[in-house]
This record gives sequence, structure tokens and C-alpha cells, in this order.
Amino acid sequence: MSHITLVLPHLLPLPEFAPDLARALQTPALAALLSRTSAYERSKVADIAHALPHEQWLARTLGLSQDGQPAFATAAMRGFGLDPATGTWFIVNPAHIQIARSHSMMADLRHLGLSEDESRALYDAARPLCEEIGHPLLYGDAQTWFLRADDWAGIDAATPDTVVGMDLTDFVPRGKQALPLRRLQNEVQMLWHTHPVNAARETRRLPGVNSFWLWGASSNTSRPAGRMSSIGVPGWIRGLSSESLASLDGLDGALAQDGLLVVGILSDAAIAADWGTWVQQVQHLEDKLFSPLHAALVRGRIKELKLVLSSREALAEITTTAMAQRKFWRRPTLERLS
Repeated sequence: MSHITLVLPHLLPLPEFAPDLARALQTPALAALLSRTSAYERSKVADIAHALPHEQWLARTLGLSQDGQPAFATAAMRGFGLDPATGTWFIVNPAHIQIARSHSMMADLRHLGLSEDESRALYDAARPLCEEIGHPLLYGDAQTWFLRADDWAGIDAATPDTVVGMDLTDFVPRGKQALPLRRLQNEVQMLWHTHPVNAARETRRLPGVNSFWLWGASSNTSRPAGRMSSIGVPGWIRGLSSESLASLDGLDGALAQDGLLVVGILSDAAIAADWGTWVQQVQHLEDKLFSPLHAALVRGRIKELKLVLSSREALAEITTTAMAQRKFWRRPTLERLS
């Protein structure tokens, strides 16, 4: 029998939408998992946080915090076969910055549609600028690069999903250490502005890659303990994972032994407040994830299941077992999504 921890970013809707969305769902297995439990805890997150609740939880659980901030870079590098050796490394994400009248915003990186060839070309263009100032730049995948910058270790940068759709004025790194970062960003922006990749993207009506976002500073060379699988997650979470699942049809292997499973397929719709799509995706999870998990619990194949649910504002941790699922007097509801 296994102990499974399931992390579901954005399964908690925003409070103003939660009652209507819960009524729209037909998810009896999820309701049973949320209602017939042995432990339940819910907490709110401070508005000034530089990481979303599930990101903070992952940092704590995997031992990847540094000075109170998520420090994922070096662990994610190892997942891409890169050796951080020594020094302070950051995650670098190519990005599209939208300029409005009064502020600027970063678009959701999931919508960038950046191919490997395009990313490699932009990376090759930016790397000499980084190396000129003594900061090596390494390639992970199309949306995940890594920069070593020991002298920027004090920069307090938010995660991309924290920033997306928000006024960047509230999140741009400040202080003496941020000045060389801004200079590098400006130089890369000017270089990419006329790059053939962006010219070709413009003809295809795709957003231009006009900047990058830097975050996740880490100088810790240790690897996260335990086994972790993931599906539908950003590149940095795939880098932390022992296994990346192509679909939920391959779930049996992930449930056969103790481990952590991160399922991020709700993030896109929730961040965009596309609640119709969110409902459809939760229904898909009911069929492919919640129902099999509930059946495995009842049959004793899973000894304990911990659900870690989040929204932008809150985190809920819910534990259930086969014994808890026998509490027939507890009516299954989705009230804990509210």
C-alpha cells in the first residue's frame, strides 16, 4: 500500500466564484475525497507573497527554500542534466511583456508557444551578452534557461505565475543588485526586438519574445528527497520531477509506490479566469484521476492520500484514508472548494 500526496494548483476557485462553480461540477469521487477525511487544514497567504501557495508548499516540502524564498534553480537544473557545481543560479524564462497606458504586464508563459528552434536562436543571441558580464547562461528547454549570477544573490524576485497579469511595477526587483539585471534586460530586449525569430512570429501573429523573467535563486546543490511525478506543469517543475507523465492514462505507475504527484492542468484556465474551461477540466480529472484514486483507496491499494489544493490566495491540505472513506454518515460535498 502506498502513501500518495497529490498537489492540485488552482483547484480552489476564487471565493467569489466558488459556490457557483461547485454547483456546476458533477464530481462524486472528488466530493468523497474532500469530505470523508482524517485531517483538514486551510490557510490564507499574505498579499505580498512572491510565490503562489502551492509553490511555497513545494519549496518547504522539498527543502528548496533560501532566505524564506523558493529556491528551485539548482534542483531544476539537475533535472535537465545540467551540473550547477557552485555559485548562485537563477531560472530564466523568455517572456512577452505587454505595455499598457499606465503599466506593463507579463503574459502567461503557457501562451507563448515558443518552439525549441526559436528558443535556441534567442538563447544563442542572448548568451554572449550574459557571458560578457561574467554570467554563464545554460539552456534547459524552450521556456527554461539558467543564469549564474553570484553577485545577484540578494535579488528578491517573484515566480512567473505570481506575476502574470499583474502590474509589474509591484514585482520588478529593486535595490543596488537589481541595476545590472535591468541593464542586461534592456540589452537583451534591444537585441531581440529586431531578431528574425520575432519577425517571423509577428507574421504568424504570435506574441513577440521581448524580455525575460529571472527568479528562483539557489546556491544549494542538494537534490530534493523522495519521488515526484508531474503532468501539465511548467518546465521548472518538470526539472524537479523524477517522472513527467504525458497523460493521466499512465497514472498506474505513479500510484504504485509512495510519492508526490503534481497535476497542473487547471492553471491555465484559472489564471485566465476561464471558468467554463476550468469546469470541463475538473470533470476530466474526475474521470481520469479522482475516480481511480477513490477506488484505489477503498480497495486498500493506497493507504493514505493527501490532497494539497490551492488558489492564488489560499492553500488547503486534506488527508484521507480507506478508513475515512467508510464514514458513510459524512455526506460527500464540494463545500471545501469554497
